[in-house]
Amino acid sequence: MEDWTAHLERERARHEDGLARLPDDALDARQRQLTRVANAALGAGFASLMAGNPVAARPWFLESAVRYRESYDGAPPASWGRLIGMLKMRVVASDWDGARADARWSLEQGPAQADSPIGWYAACLAQLVLGEDDDALVLARALLGAELFPREVAEALCGLAAGDAATYAGGLQRIVRSFEERDEYLEDVPIADTPLVLDALAEVRGLAQRPTSPLLPAS
Repeated sequence: MEDWTAHLERERARHEDGLARLPDDALDARQRQLTRVANAALGAGFASLMAGNPVAARPWFLESAVRYRESYDGAPPASWGRLIGMLKMRVVASDWDGARADARWSLEQGPAQADSPIGWYAACLAQLVLGEDDDALVLARALLGAELFPREVAEALCGLAAGDAATYAGGLQRIVRSFEERDEYLEDVPIADTPLVLDALAEVRGLAQRPTSPLLPAS
């Protein structure tokens, strides 16, 4: 059985240490340290969630979202992962007003015009948050043909954007399975975060599947 308290305390310590060593100048060093802080807050939030405390998890998710957005300033070009992390944290926190604001800002950064699947993924998530499902479907279909992007995630995105419950459910099940087959997780916190995010987006479309797994919080 996982010791979620130990995970939480480790991530809390990483977060506090990251903030204590956050440089005021040195833009490149600051953006990298902010990403570490965001990751630690994400880990603390997921540890709290898996321990059965969603109320305690929410402030951590919101902190992570804020830090991911701050880290984008001074980040290398095409740092689309920061946008993805920010949007995911808003969604799992059920902060829909914040998610929509961050989604609009994300699209202004141009991820839909990127030359990488990660940029398209960021844009697709933003469009799904905003309810721009037709535009999201265009990008989701492009992701289906992207060699280095997980096909099961692209399928679930297609199902969400098209309102196709069967396609979404099939993709989601394969995503959960892929997480269960992993040996490594972000911040060493074993959780299937992508299914959590996608099923929250599915919930507002009447497509939620509520999958069960040792890597997902109990309903």
